[in-house]
Amino acid sequence: MSLKINDLAPNFKASTTLGKIDFYDWVGDSYVVLFSHPKDFTPVCTTELGAVAQLESEFSMRNTKIIGLSIDPVEDHVQWKSDIKLATGGEVNYPLIGDPDLSIAKLYGMLPADLNGQAESRSAADNATVRTVFIIGPDKRIKLNLTYPMTVGRNFKEILRVLDSIQLNARLPLATPEGWQPGDDVVVSPSLSTEDAQKRFGEVTEVLPYLRFTAQPN
Repeated sequence: MSLKINDLAPNFKASTTLGKIDFYDWVGDSYVVLFSHPKDFTPVCTTELGAVAQLESEFSMRNTKIIGLSIDPVEDHVQWKSDIKLATGGEVNYPLIGDPDLSIAKLYGMLPADLNGQAESRSAADNATVRTVFIIGPDKRIKLNLTYPMTVGRNFKEILRVLDSIQLNARLPLATPEGWQPGDDVVVSPSLSTEDAQKRFGEVTEVLPYLRFTAQPN
């Protein structure tokens, strides 16, 4: 069964390029971006891993850890890291999970639970659904899952934007409209009266009874 928003992210133990981890212990009190790949040495994934490496400090500023997963052994990941740096300039210092038995991909609903076989007998095309980004909160619940086709590179600046919105909503009864960027006006939750919103956030602009905007709080 695929994971849905607000489902508990399954815990697991795994080998990574930075050693063995218990996922929950590793997460601690942080947010996490877990993003997966169908095979090592694939071109689009190479560009993505390098892009994330260059954005790692941005995620860290948001109390967010980065971890990748690919359907191959950790030893292959170590070799792949050199190619990623050569191709993108990004040095992958965050952990990459090895999943040669496909167990974590199955656990997270990216491959069927009853699927047989190991990584070595499968191509990237066989694992095409292992292209999901998960944002997981400190409560270990899924905040976002987004799956891309193999031919489309993921935009991790967009993942940062989503993370900013999720963290804003975790603090305050606010949401973000289409195309929102940090600093833009935000949407007042229907659960909050206009009077209460004005007391908390200042001026409130009502476009419709259920669509009200206010300036993003600091």
